[in-house]
Amino acid sequence: MKRLQILKRSMYATLLVTSLSLGGCESFLDEKPDKALAVPTTLSDLQALLDDYNNMNNDHPAGSAETSADNYFLPSATWASMSNEAERRKYTWEKDNLFRIGYRPNDWYEAYQTIYYANTVLETVPSIERTANNAQTWDYVKGQAHYYRGLTLLTAASIWAQAYDEQTAGSALGLPLRLGTNFNEKLVRASIDETYIQILQDLKQAAALLPERTTHVMRPSRAAAYAVLARAMLYMRRYEEAGAYADSTLMLNDKLLDYNTLSATAAYPLPKFNPEVLHESMTGAPQPLSTSRARIDTLLYKSYADDDLRKKLFFKKASDGYYSFKGSYEGSSSLFTGVATDEVYLILAESQARRGDVTSAMATLNTLLRNRWRTGTFTDLEAGSADEALALILQERRKELLMRGLRWMDIKRLNKEGANITLKRVIEDKDYLLPPGDLRFALPIPEDVIELSGMQQNPR
Repeated sequence: MKRLQILKRSMYATLLVTSLSLGGCESFLDEKPDKALAVPTTLSDLQALLDDYNNMNNDHPAGSAETSADNYFLPSATWASMSNEAERRKYTWEKDNLFRIGYRPNDWYEAYQTIYYANTVLETVPSIERTANNAQTWDYVKGQAHYYRGLTLLTAASIWAQAYDEQTAGSALGLPLRLGTNFNEKLVRASIDETYIQILQDLKQAAALLPERTTHVMRPSRAAAYAVLARAMLYMRRYEEAGAYADSTLMLNDKLLDYNTLSATAAYPLPKFNPEVLHESMTGAPQPLSTSRARIDTLLYKSYADDDLRKKLFFKKASDGYYSFKGSYEGSSSLFTGVATDEVYLILAESQARRGDVTSAMATLNTLLRNRWRTGTFTDLEAGSADEALALILQERRKELLMRGLRWMDIKRLNKEGANITLKRVIEDKDYLLPPGDLRFALPIPEDVIELSGMQQNPR
């Protein structure tokens, strides 16, 4: 434990310099980490960094995506009472100042902190000889670092880049691909295509190195890597490949939680680390998404049938007559942003429907839904065409995966498919709209990051 604390202090010192310098300002580069602090030199050291729950699992940077999406709304008085002006602006999709200047942590900081830890491992592990005795651990450590970097870049791309479009990906703005720990390196934004190439490279390397299963879902497995690859391919609208990775995931772990075994009267009925979880990560609910503020979209709530157990397990009635969310796989008010098999079933079903295999698509969807409805009440859904099957699957995707940080990218990619989804907020009788294709679908990078780094800001 003491060794880990020393390592973490060293990492924090370097991260402080990294976050201040951001690749540009000489006045910040004179401050160096304390050379007396320990640096990781062994596989045990590197595993200790990867096991740092607060930095690798606990602060997954998906809050901004969920805050921006349409699963919930804020009553006008609630919005007006929020103390965080940046979160108020994020809720109404303002063009700038969506992150508090100089405030740490925020989603950008959390993303690049996780990436920094992963980069530290990937830079250090080649200096440790891989032998017959340590090969399994060596591969495991390296695979975890690739997984965390790929997953975090994918989440960041869903927030700060537009939806992947094969026609424009080579020129559209992606992320700065910080692949090392040199904080003197100037930050430059890669294209969306380059960003996703890096994401896929990391996740494929992770899948090749990680074991099929792990002793605990706090650490990623090959099944989790396949699942995130399926998610990435879905975001890229490469549906056949998304389905192939989803199928590979379920061949390793196809467990589903029977919702009939849960208590609807519990404050938070869905248990943490339940059998569906492939890899654990979460975000503390941002101010707009706290259960005391956020109200579930009324039409979304009404879309659940009375015998659909999610209607009671996911929601609780608030004092104002609306409903708030209690269905997190964290078993608490924090939001689950990890990887779970229910998402994978839905990716596979969507892939099957998009390639015209209606029978398989509906069989996959019904397998999931039988575990969601009250015993003896569910009748398998049927579809007369691929389009009808796809519509049912997308409806269930939204109902199953709300408040996981996934809806924002779904809206962006589905609008590329012609869904024509316009988002709307109403505050004090004033309408705020976000139409398809709006530049605001890529959130602005925090202004202090732009000022210090000289990177190009997302156009507004």
